[in-house]
Amino acid sequence: MSEDAGAVPRTVTQRGLYYEELEIGTVYQHRPGRTMTETDNVLFTTMTMNTQALHLDAAWSEGQPFGQRLMNSMFTLATMVGQSVAQLTQGTIVAQLGMSEISFPHPLFHGDTLYTETVVTEKRLSSSRPGQGIVVMEHTGRNQSGVVVGKASRTALFWLKPND
Repeated sequence: MSEDAGAVPRTVTQRGLYYEELEIGTVYQHRPGRTMTETDNVLFTTMTMNTQALHLDAAWSEGQPFGQRLMNSMFTLATMVGQSVAQLTQGTIVAQLGMSEISFPHPLFHGDTLYTETVVTEKRLSSSRPGQGIVVMEHTGRNQSGVVVGKASRTALFWLKPND
């Protein structure tokens, strides 16, 4: 098939989903996963001034219940949210309104790979902001073995799809 030399190429811009495109109950699996490294843990922990020895002191952590350093749970949470951006919120979110029901039922360790999925649990049009809607999402992070390492409920304000 030959291409028309004078034709303008089709342009596709990566974006998240608009309010109308988000479906309650759909499981959005975010890929690729993210393998956690010691460098990630030390940089994030020191950048955020979190001096918790469970993240920084290998010798001390060996004597603790998990026998090794744990990934900083705030890094786990931030990565879970970050993994959802390209698929759900890139350019379509107005603002994050809040997070709740955050839990870390199993630790994440150096070398583990985090895979995140998101389920939209609620949505409604904003009563005070025309052209916008409120969406509640449940993020679940699992390690490479499928064990849940983090959960969080997140409420965000989304743009409605613009009229073309």
